[in-house]
Amino acid sequence: MPKNSLAYALANPLAVMLDKDPRDFTRADFLKVIAEKRIERITFHYTGLDGKLKELKLPVSDPDQAESILAEGERVDGSSLFKGMVDASLSDLYVAPVYSTAFINPLDEGSLDFICRYLTNDGDFAPFALDSILAKACRVFRRNSGLELQIMGELEFFLIGDHGPRLYPAQKQQGYHAAAPYLKSGPILNEIVRSITQITGAVKYAHSEVGYVESVHSDLEEISGKQAEQLEVEFTPRPAEEMADALVLGRWLIRNIAYQHGCVATFTPKIEEGIAGNGLHFHMELLKDGKNIMADNKGKLTARARRLVGGLCAYADSLTAFGNTVSSAYLRLVPHQEAPTRVCWSDLNRSALIRVPLGWGNLRDLGKRLNPRERGDFSADQGRQTVELRSPDGSAIIHLLLAGIVMAADWAFREGESAARKNRPLELADKLYVQGNVFDDQALLQRLPALPRSCVESSRVLLEKRELYERDGIFPRSVIDYMARMLQGEDDETMNQGLADLPADDRLHETRRIMHKDLHRH
Repeated sequence: MPKNSLAYALANPLAVMLDKDPRDFTRADFLKVIAEKRIERITFHYTGLDGKLKELKLPVSDPDQAESILAEGERVDGSSLFKGMVDASLSDLYVAPVYSTAFINPLDEGSLDFICRYLTNDGDFAPFALDSILAKACRVFRRNSGLELQIMGELEFFLIGDHGPRLYPAQKQQGYHAAAPYLKSGPILNEIVRSITQITGAVKYAHSEVGYVESVHSDLEEISGKQAEQLEVEFTPRPAEEMADALVLGRWLIRNIAYQHGCVATFTPKIEEGIAGNGLHFHMELLKDGKNIMADNKGKLTARARRLVGGLCAYADSLTAFGNTVSSAYLRLVPHQEAPTRVCWSDLNRSALIRVPLGWGNLRDLGKRLNPRERGDFSADQGRQTVELRSPDGSAIIHLLLAGIVMAADWAFREGESAARKNRPLELADKLYVQGNVFDDQALLQRLPALPRSCVESSRVLLEKRELYERDGIFPRSVIDYMARMLQGEDDETMNQGLADLPADDRLHETRRIMHKDLHRH
């Protein structure tokens, strides 16, 4: 963090207070903060098996106790946090804080908070912990490729609350980038952005999304009859481990800020038929020596970028096991909803699984083109080209999904293969490139590999391709088995046919039941 960034309003308050980069935080710094800010408690956060942020509150009564907490962490029950995977006879784990993640809790100013890692009784990272799996995948990729894979996520969610005055009504499926007074939740979104930015420093922008429901129809009293506005917070690229923590923290903050305003925030894939669902798209960029290497000097994807695309295509169907984990995910992955159903990639194309968005290419300083009196020069130090994976949704278990994405990249770059085999990712990318809306070309659609159409089908693909994840000891067998069981438990293989066979009113009611049953699942 550059020193001058500490002067900005949304700089990390703890970094401002200590006048240092979070990567340089020490225990002595925290003891100083605890004394000066009269901190009442230290709160540890860590991601559970369900992908949600957990917490442990540790009251602070004296400096020695505070230092002990910060130095040694605390014990937790692994069999409860990883229920169904960790046996009660092997349940104890340590959680220890990562100092660079420290923040003053905006929801509880008496608390100094940390993201923690799980450690075993030997002091090793717990092999089944979601963050441990991701960290191991990243180490393997960096070692094999000599590259850094940076990732940025797009958190889409619905904010559901009581109707305000019936003024300036929004229009169905026309809420994209709406502004007040048509958008009613702008002040809450401002608060969300402020908190996530100050803690993570990784927010790119926020805006309203397409979806809007004037009055939600549901059997759940929590949301029935309420108004729903769809919003998005998009992040800036970060190493995969940091992005996973930032997104899980983001979801936690969004839910809590919504709750403080008497609203419900949900990331569930769908809340209403014919209304846009909640995607969780991921943009990726490859760095070499800190520089983006995704595009050449003509703005075209480089061979290494296309190799990444080929790896994502190879893993795409099995990645749904981590990115689309509830039945309603497969009510979102349908044609003509800007959600993919086939494995393919394209430029600027939102019907494709993998999209190559505008990346500025050789364009620089666009503001100067529109403001001829500007005399200053601006030169970006690196490119900004990314590729975007569009299949995941709000049910994603983020750390596992990102671990799978990193392994797809590693597969595309791994060493030690024959020359012919090393060309497979590029050949796959060439084969699966498309132009135009794939849903308008039935012949093209039929020759493209299909994504799974249910959680049960996704579980089968995962088990068939488990070696893609278990190689190099990255995903433990117990994690793959657990995910397969969880997906099979949705029992949704005949869901779409069953819905089609129902009378219209019954079908709509059952569709809503499926959509709303996982309102707060992940």
